[in-house]
Amino acid sequence: MTQTLTAIAAAGLLAACGSESGSGDGGSDKAGAGKEGSGKGTTGSALTGVRWNVESLTVDGKKQQAPSGAYVKFGGKGGTGGNFGCNGYGAKASVEGDTVHFEPGPHTEMACDALDFEKSLARAMDGRLKAEVDDKSLTLTTAGGDRIALSAESGAPLKGTEWTVTSVGDKGTATSLPKALDDKVKLTFGKDGTVRGNLGCNAVTADADARDGKIALGMPKVTRKMCPGDVMPTERTLLKLFEGKASYTVDHRTLTLTDGKTVVKAQAPA
Repeated sequence: MTQTLTAIAAAGLLAACGSESGSGDGGSDKAGAGKEGSGKGTTGSALTGVRWNVESLTVDGKKQQAPSGAYVKFGGKGGTGGNFGCNGYGAKASVEGDTVHFEPGPHTEMACDALDFEKSLARAMDGRLKAEVDDKSLTLTTAGGDRIALSAESGAPLKGTEWTVTSVGDKGTATSLPKALDDKVKLTFGKDGTVRGNLGCNAVTADADARDGKIALGMPKVTRKMCPGDVMPTERTLLKLFEGKASYTVDHRTLTLTDGKTVVKAQAPA
């Protein structure tokens, strides 16, 4: 990047840079195919609200595959956020015809294995790039001929997705789960108006009425297994959401639930 950048938390960074969230039954992401919905080209609406995964970067004729997790998401009002493959970033982006003008913003500064790729991608995404959208593919080309190849990834629907809980917390702040619970805490909201899952040790089922960005959760039915002591705090916190109403947002493949005190974050499978 061409300016001094401040290391800040990636989650807060992307929220401040136009990350959009949906409160309906599905994710908010949608891909456009260009002008008037067909053929090649680009418009602001074709780019906005879509998570564009970086597939490759070609610099001086040499093509490099992007690390997993590198993406760009154009938000509303010119805000753009994403990830270089390890570090999250924010930027401003304006679209004029088939040209996207990037203005670099802050990014995180974590030590990464793919720093050379990240630096090359950051340099490419600075200034004016020609953009071409073709169905679910996007190509950004610099004035020097370097190319960034991206593909659109659709968001996950609230219902029918097996959500893996990644963090829970009280007092409005979620913290990562203990290692012992990695990939074990699951919630699935069914189209039949129920939620089923696992709290980390015990299974849970309950009624779940989701509408207008709110979920009314009924009395939970929980199995009564003997569980390790480090599991129980997570289970007790999750159960606080039941027998009440929680707000929810789906931002691409991230689900956030909160009743104002308890916060739960979960991820959909890639």
